[in-house]
Amino acid sequence: MALEKVSAMKCKKCNSKNYIKKGLRDNKQRFYCKDCKKYFQSDYTYQAYKPEIDKFISTLLKESCGVRSIARILNISSKTVLSRMLKISKQIKIPYFNKFECRFEVDEMFIKISNGKKQNWLIYAIEQKTKNVIDFVIGRRNTENLKLVIDKVLLLNPKRIYTDGLNMYPSLIPQEIHKRFQYCTNKIERMNLNLRTHIKRLSRKTICFTRNQKYLEAHLKIYFWG
Repeated sequence: MALEKVSAMKCKKCNSKNYIKKGLRDNKQRFYCKDCKKYFQSDYTYQAYKPEIDKFISTLLKESCGVRSIARILNISSKTVLSRMLKISKQIKIPYFNKFECRFEVDEMFIKISNGKKQNWLIYAIEQKTKNVIDFVIGRRNTENLKLVIDKVLLLNPKRIYTDGLNMYPSLIPQEIHKRFQYCTNKIERMNLNLRTHIKRLSRKTICFTRNQKYLEAHLKIYFWG
């Protein structure tokens, strides 16, 4: 029997109308898109298949909702939330910052990861005026990890780099552009508070923590650049 061409709706993946009927699943008609080579249905029983679910996950992750909270709100599996978090983060590209001779702030924030290591830190840099995050690294607070962030900032020919009194910074930042002062990192310190408020896994003095570093990195990419 010839497959019947359908044009009443659009492909859920690419919005194309070039698709055909292709069998049944759970007594629901399936369709095959000839353009993106994907299968789809007109409607889905499981909520995670809805096209808007990724946007909801991103929004809730930025609003201090934990993985299990999101699963309850959206009526999907917590494992699905985690897998979608990784998928969304992989689609995010770090914005290209093309302004030179700006002022930057660099700081470290202690974080809790259940990976057996004693110390874990979030090291990141922001542009002082726009508060755009240039880059971040998660790991030990050592010269190697600090250098990864500092080198990214130095490529932008900064006018000034502000840091706290950590004794490793003077060996990484040229003296003429480096400044350490009590109030020079106010904006990034404020962002530290925002991160702990808006990201559940960074909340202090709670039972919330990250079991795997890759999920924290994915969460931060969504929060910073998503």
